[in-house]
Amino acid sequence: MAKQAHPASHTPQEQIRNFCIIAHIDHGKSTLADRLLEITGTLDPREMREQVLDRLDLERERGITIKMQAVRMLWEEGGKTYELNLIDTPGHVDFSYEVSRSLKACEGALLVVDAAQGVEAQTIANLYLAVEEGLEIIPVINKIDLPTADIPGVTEQLTQLIGCREDEIVKVSAKTGQGVEELIAAIIRRIPPPQGDPDRPLRALVFDSHYDNYFGVVTYVRIFEGTVRKGDEVLLMGSGARAKVDRVGIFTPELRDQEELRAGEVGFVMTGIKEVRLARVGDTLTQQKRPASQPLPGYRPAKPMVFSGLYPVNSEQYEELKSALERLSLNDAALHFEQESSDALGFGFRCGFLGLLHMEIVQERIEREYGIELVATSPSVVYRVRLTDGSELEIDSPSKLPDRAKIDQILEPIVEATVLTPVSYMSPMIELIQRHRGSLGEIEYLPGNRVNIHARLPLAEILLDFYDQLKTLSRGMASFDYQLAGYEPADLVRVDILVNREPVDSLSFLCHRQDAQRRGRAVIQTLRKVIPRQLFEVALQAAVGGKVIARENIPPLRKDVTAKCYGGDITRKRKLLERQKEGKKRMKMVGRVEIPQEAFLAVLKKGPEEKRKKR
Repeated sequence: MAKQAHPASHTPQEQIRNFCIIAHIDHGKSTLADRLLEITGTLDPREMREQVLDRLDLERERGITIKMQAVRMLWEEGGKTYELNLIDTPGHVDFSYEVSRSLKACEGALLVVDAAQGVEAQTIANLYLAVEEGLEIIPVINKIDLPTADIPGVTEQLTQLIGCREDEIVKVSAKTGQGVEELIAAIIRRIPPPQGDPDRPLRALVFDSHYDNYFGVVTYVRIFEGTVRKGDEVLLMGSGARAKVDRVGIFTPELRDQEELRAGEVGFVMTGIKEVRLARVGDTLTQQKRPASQPLPGYRPAKPMVFSGLYPVNSEQYEELKSALERLSLNDAALHFEQESSDALGFGFRCGFLGLLHMEIVQERIEREYGIELVATSPSVVYRVRLTDGSELEIDSPSKLPDRAKIDQILEPIVEATVLTPVSYMSPMIELIQRHRGSLGEIEYLPGNRVNIHARLPLAEILLDFYDQLKTLSRGMASFDYQLAGYEPADLVRVDILVNREPVDSLSFLCHRQDAQRRGRAVIQTLRKVIPRQLFEVALQAAVGGKVIARENIPPLRKDVTAKCYGGDITRKRKLLERQKEGKKRMKMVGRVEIPQEAFLAVLKKGPEEKRKKR
């Protein structure tokens, strides 16, 4: 039986098991973590609640894991007390780098698959990451208590996917607890213990961190070699940050202090560092006096993939927005922001995100936690521009594009995508990929009458409405996953929107030449409906370079200057109309059109819907 009592001495390495859970969204990962905590007695029944490791309200509402967590559990079997370190990971593609680092901290992984839904795209993507890291995979079929569970079908899918035997698959119900004790036994029996000499120079992998208002940055570490103690002077090899250790300890899942952490163990280290950016995911912690010769492999700084402008609807809340972004960035090293201004939207920030979900989460947290209503500009990606002098620029906004005469080539980010769908929806999925300038790769037929479609797509094409269309065309049955595959040249142009011959920078955008006319026309048709009529005709134009590719006119308001003429000679009326015409001509030459904020909001909200409607 489980016994939760932290021993005074360290658990021998051969009795430690470090593992994580990988699964597609909504396959029961957080619920399984709950049952493991409950059955091992890590938490008192009074402390238990659903999704106990999901701390954010958004995580609990959406049923997704956004921030990874770690927890130590103890389990007694065969007269020995085993230490089980679970590292709970995000499942969404936006956080795939965090997933890869948490896998690096483990020796094994539970591959959890829903008995009703079967293997899905993210299951395969995270499985490949685990296999690359050389982890021991324990396949788990969850939700076996559901009436719609297809256990034989999902078993066949798993045996073909990872080449395991049927008797190696553990069948559980995370909701009821059925089969979870057998799963714990499998973890102890099949996942190898960690290796590493506690007397060698310290090498600890930082697999996550968060900011504490009192203690500064709390780094989550897996010790690969050496030992770390309170009072040690340590160095982060990637960022070069130096600090003194204030506290070390473990997660239960609350923080619990320990005297030291030794090779093979998972826990936290507090150093008083005040910036999360100095303790990035993937960095290596070592001693200052006796440093390791080489850092642990695979570290890379978090790089934003998607950029968008965030502006407060009420311009008086600018300082509050700045403060909110600064506070969020303390806990989220992947969030980048810099000040920018727009003629239409006022002062705001250009923000970089890992992906669309990351952008959505940040926006929603600012609106909820800080009470700031936001306007987000259309998301864009980072393009590389090769200039005629041989140099290369990275641009994240159309306004930063240099003069066309200086540009030799524009390269756009490309992703390798996987679409997993029932065979009956294969044709619509292929058409969808091709409509978004994708090229098809290998098509694999899987058990359960399903097909796995590999494709290459421009990242910009999947930003707006690709996922919505995928779910609509497949009636929610298809799943989608992607990873960045580099940059490729593309025939991209900047479309400028002109109002009364004046360019409006906030509405310009980059797109493929073949889409320029359609997208430009959609924007000016929207503007035509929302910009108020003036006393003169207003021309709305979409232009590429100096060439106008689409135009709409807003007709003028007309004052009836002949209203005071009751009868009399017609020449009197003509004279008044001619004078009005001359006045309007002069007004048109000097008149400025004030574009209301509602017009920008309408364009930003209309973009994806227009695109969907056209297609």
